[in-house]
This record gives sequence, C-alpha cells and structure tokens, in this order.
Amino acid sequence: MVERIVAGKRRGALLLLLGLTLLLAGCASGGGGHASIADGGGWVTVQRGDTLGRIASQAGIPLLRLQRFNPGVDSRRLAVGQRLLLPSRQERAPGGGPYRYQVRRGDSLYSIARHFGANPQRVQAANTGIDPSQLAVGQLIQVPLAGGSSGGRASSPAPAASRSLPDPGPLPSSASRWRWPLDDYTVERRFGRDAHGTLQPMMLSTSSPATARATTSGKVRFASGMRQLGQVVILHHADNMQSVYAFCDKLMVSEGQSVSAGTPLCEIGKESGSSRYHLLFDLRHGGKPVDPARVLR
Repeated sequence: MVERIVAGKRRGALLLLLGLTLLLAGCASGGGGHASIADGGGWVTVQRGDTLGRIASQAGIPLLRLQRFNPGVDSRRLAVGQRLLLPSRQERAPGGGPYRYQVRRGDSLYSIARHFGANPQRVQAANTGIDPSQLAVGQLIQVPLAGGSSGGRASSPAPAASRSLPDPGPLPSSASRWRWPLDDYTVERRFGRDAHGTLQPMMLSTSSPATARATTSGKVRFASGMRQLGQVVILHHADNMQSVYAFCDKLMVSEGQSVSAGTPLCEIGKESGSSRYHLLFDLRHGGKPVDPARVLR
C-alpha cells in the first residue's frame, strides 16, 4: 500500500522525465515551477489547473511571446508535467523568423532545432563559425523557421505530431548486454504504458541504501538537480544512446566526466514515508525511449 502511494506521488515526476524527450533537449537545472524570467529564461513545468495565459502572466511574459517560443504546444491541451520554454529578454521570435535563441544548459543544435520544429542542418548553416560540439550557456544563436528562407513569410505551425523525434533506426549492436545500474534491486515497475496510456520509465528499488552505477562507458552530459526528480545524472554513450538516473540523493560525478561501466554515479534516495530506496532509470536511442530489457543483460 505504501509503495502504491509513493508511486502515485511520483507520477508527475515521471511525466516530467518523459517530457525530456531527450533529455538533452532541455536538461536545464531548475526547470519547472512558475519562475519569472529575471534569471535569463528557463523552463516551466505545467501543473494542475494551469493555462498558457496563467503561466504567461505569472512569468511576466506576453502570451503571444510565450506561444511563439513553444510552437509545438497546443494551448487547449496542456498536460500536467509538460515543459514549456520561458524566453529570456535577449531572445526574439519575430513573425517572419529567424528566432534568436539563448543556449541553455544541456542544449545541442539538434535539440534546439527539434524544439522549434526546424531542420538541424539549416540551424547549423545559419550559425557559421559556431562549433556545434562547443555550445556555451548564454550564447545567442539563430534558428530559421521550419521550411522556407529565414527572412521569408512565416509558415503555418506544423501539428505537434509532426514534431516528434525522427526514427533513429534499429538499436545499434553496441546496445547489448549492458550491466544493470544497481547491484541488488527489485524491478518495481517495468518500462511500458500504464492504464492511462502514459509511457512510464523503469523504476528500480532496494531495501537499503545503494549506489547507481554506469550501465556502460560514456560521458556525463548532465549532473544536477531537477524539480520533482531530485538529483539526476544523464550519460551519453556511443551510437547515439543515452541513459538517465533519477531520484538520486548524492551525486558522485560531474558534467563532462568520462566514465566506464560500473563507475559510481550517485547514491539513490528514499522518499519520506517509503521503506524503500528508488531509482528511476530511463534509456534512449536518438532521444526516443527504449525498453531497458532490450539492452541490459
């Protein structure tokens, strides 16, 4: 019974993680909450009862400006846990394009293009002289509108469904027989859809304190706190694979660090009222969720 209550309390956090669609599309620390834009912009997480107008008002942003910076969002169908981009004062979204976007922690040209429904190659071409692998937080880049020239007439927003991540293709051969992130664990919830059709990441638990370890070699892309998810570690692996470790209490790695299989990443946490320690574990290929059972040994 206690564990079911804990699972219910965590649902909002799971939706938030899934909203990461890659994770790498906006792993900004401090995402969520109805923050103002005084901090230079960021992300806000939709809460129960929210409307786009209410969020715009609380953030001090004109509604049209908020809509333009979230072109794939249907204002009539906001979902609890959905993440919206809060523009900073330095950013621009003119009707005819291009966007002027300020790089946030965890961004890549690919993830930025995906958010705005743009072509990654066109984004890179619009920012000659910028090394895509060396984006700096706070850096301003141009994002052409989807289709047409950057100075042409604005095209009609594409429906949200068309903005989904491109199919990365079959799993690479390297994604096989990875170690489990915990040494002694119970699979509390398997990867898959719940009764409401919501895709849920895998949840592991232990009866005593434990350390989450890297499932295979990679590089730490993100290691910081995220609202509702506690401390989070995101690893990039070979062949466009990523792994996510959430609900941690104490981090043991830092961003930019290279790790090998079995490297300690974090100490997992225990929520108040629960008798067990939990680790939310998510695997991605090209930003798309992957059932860990297909990859772990």
